[in-house]
Amino acid sequence: MNKTALSLLLAASLNATAATINLTPAQQAALAIGVAPVVAADQAVSRPYPAQIRVPNDQLRVVAAPEAGVIEALLVAEGEPVKAGQPLARILSPGLLVLQRDYLEALTGRALAADAQSRDRKLLDEGIIAERRFLESRAAYQQQAAMVAQRRQALALAGMDEAGLKLLEKDRRMSGSLLVRAPLDGVVLEQLATAGQRVDSAAPLYQVGRLSPLWVEVHVPLEAAQRVNPGDPVQLVREGLSGKVITVGRMVHSADQGVLVRAELADGNTGLRPGQFVEVQLAGGSAGALRVPAAAVLRNAGKAYVFVKVADGFEPMAVEVLATEGDTALLRGELPAGAEVVVSGTAAVKATWLGGGE
Repeated sequence: MNKTALSLLLAASLNATAATINLTPAQQAALAIGVAPVVAADQAVSRPYPAQIRVPNDQLRVVAAPEAGVIEALLVAEGEPVKAGQPLARILSPGLLVLQRDYLEALTGRALAADAQSRDRKLLDEGIIAERRFLESRAAYQQQAAMVAQRRQALALAGMDEAGLKLLEKDRRMSGSLLVRAPLDGVVLEQLATAGQRVDSAAPLYQVGRLSPLWVEVHVPLEAAQRVNPGDPVQLVREGLSGKVITVGRMVHSADQGVLVRAELADGNTGLRPGQFVEVQLAGGSAGALRVPAAAVLRNAGKAYVFVKVADGFEPMAVEVLATEGDTALLRGELPAGAEVVVSGTAAVKATWLGGGE
């Protein structure tokens, strides 16, 4: 501190009382005293936190090979938009031939069982056979019908659509080529296989996701997470986008001692990409709490104080510090939102206050 500032500080201390530190505008300027407004915590935003963009779980699918075989062709690539039902890949699968053969055999068995049941029905009506024989033929037909339904479902799971099933029933011509189709409208996020590769049943081929809406996930310090609630607004710092908190985790992650907060962003955020790192600010706060720059808080005799600007200087006010988040502090005290507190030159004001109180 230079001699001029020191002399101003000594002069100001003569006018300081335990309640008020009298400093003229000239003295405040010479001591480089700056002020900042007090903000209600429920109207303020947190410091920026690193976060990551995610695709909601119910909008994400891993497209797998329904049967073992060799990938004949991959029909789309990473980054391409796709529609539900659109072919994504073609697989040559011996297993598909087996499924078709079994289905055709089941169809033949059902037809024979239907004829036997019809014949025995007539014979029973004419009194030629016992009812037991008719019941046996009816049971055999029902068993064959169930077998047809089961093998038809197996073909559907293997990727054969209704038109393909009807064509197989009509022409009885089998094919080992299997089309894998998109399960939803979306974008190919990742290609997980290559053409010519031999794959097992359920081997992943693509990851497909619908990109609207999106999630943003952030690890928030435990103290700050306790003040976040579902429905609180979230702001993306650089992108100028907003969303709302949908879940607040119950577990503290060991890597960073943070709590997972997940927010859903509004529809139409097409500029964001899954996996992208962003910075977010949470706009939640504790009821009745206030937010000030951390530099405004000082300690004396084990208590926390801020210097509140008044007409002829500053008044010290005791506060309760709830948490410190980076360069801001969350506190509770008898000062209104909008009041101004000292944030620079605090040491000089404190020295004046303590000197004047002696």
